Parts: sequence; structure tokens; C-alpha cells
Amino acid sequence: MATDYDAPRRDEVDLGEDSLEELKARRVDSQSGAVDVDEAEVAESFELPGADLADEELTVKVLPMQQDEFRCARCFLVHHRSQLAVERNGELICRECA
Repeated sequence: MATDYDAPRRDEVDLGEDSLEELKARRVDSQSGAVDVDEAEVAESFELPGADLADEELTVKVLPMQQDEFRCARCFLVHHRSQLAVERNGELICRECA
């Protein structure tokens, strides 16, 4: 619920004097008729100039894991052996995850 910090403050005594009808009326007035919009759907409708990548083919050379590298058992990233922090039960764990 939004709060208007510029509005004059009311005493606790005044807060207790509100009638049930006034509180219901305030609640109905404060509800907006706007419907939540899914941001992902809105973003799909935007077309960026020159961003048509439908015919684009990505070419990346994938190398196998080298002898001086290991795969972290927690984050599953391949790191250099210098990043090895702990080896527990045969699981290699990097410094970032340790």
C-alpha cells in the first residue's frame, strides 16, 4: 500500500474514531482497477532495430576439459586447478563455493 508521507499525521486517538463505513469506503477507493501486466509478454512485443537474429548462426569452438582444470561439484563450472579449495569425498569444490 502506498503511503503519502506529505499528508498530515493523525493522532492514535483519531485513528480509533474511524467508523467501519469510512474504513470500507477508503479501502474501495484505494483499490486500483489496473490489472497486473506480465513484463515478459510486454517485452516480447518490442522490436529493436537491426536485432533480427533469426538467420544468425553462432560458431563457438568448444574445448574439452584440460588436465589442469576441474569441474566444481557445487556450481558445475570448469575452473583452473589453482581455484581448487577443497576435495570432499571425491568432490572438487572451487574457492567461490567453499
